[in-house]
Amino acid sequence: MPAYNEQDCIEKVVYNWTTFLKTKFPNDNTTLIVINDGSKDNTKVLLDELDKKIDNLTVVHQKNGGHGNAVVNGYRKALEVGSEYVFQTDSDDQFVSDDFDKLWAKRSQSQFILGYRQVRHDAGVRLFITKFLRGTISSVYGTFIMDSNIPFRLIKGTFLQKLMDQLPNPEPFAPNIFLAVMAKKSGQELFDIPITHKDRETGTVSIVKWNLWKVCIRSFKELLRFRLELNDKVKAIRA
Repeated sequence: MPAYNEQDCIEKVVYNWTTFLKTKFPNDNTTLIVINDGSKDNTKVLLDELDKKIDNLTVVHQKNGGHGNAVVNGYRKALEVGSEYVFQTDSDDQFVSDDFDKLWAKRSQSQFILGYRQVRHDAGVRLFITKFLRGTISSVYGTFIMDSNIPFRLIKGTFLQKLMDQLPNPEPFAPNIFLAVMAKKSGQELFDIPITHKDRETGTVSIVKWNLWKVCIRSFKELLRFRLELNDKVKAIRA
């Protein structure tokens, strides 16, 4: 779970997910890993206080590197501790923990499972970028993924390691898209399971700080360049 300037909801979200994990997996060693991406508000202080109180919480603080970088570092931390399954979600309180069960029920059928925001409550700029990326992936890679960048995904740990080994360097702006493309091309069923997406009630959306066209152009260039490497990377993942 990446977090950036979420002081108004971070306590609620952390308690929700750590309680959910204890209830869902009472006999298993499950941990919520929160990557604080250099928050400038009170998020760091609140997370440190929560870390002292909650035994299935791990807090990692890093310099601000952006949402994608925080997600990647969260994956790496999860793999370091030998996670059998890795689930990623966001800290902005726009998702419902009960929807996790929809993905968990499919774990025997795929090593990489995506939800998709059936009714998405986001700013118009983010909706535009999602549509742009969906069209780009379809045209560049010849494959359709409903919500390739969704922060609500379940991945088997061993398969995630293979994907991470093939992630482009330098790290792309939206690494979750590249992981989804590689997973789909390597033969995994992604399912595109409909999940609830709520209105954001707190915090700010970092993407609006970017110029819309700069985001789209950068993402398009990264995806186009990655097309030349994809076949070799898929072979490595299947090996």
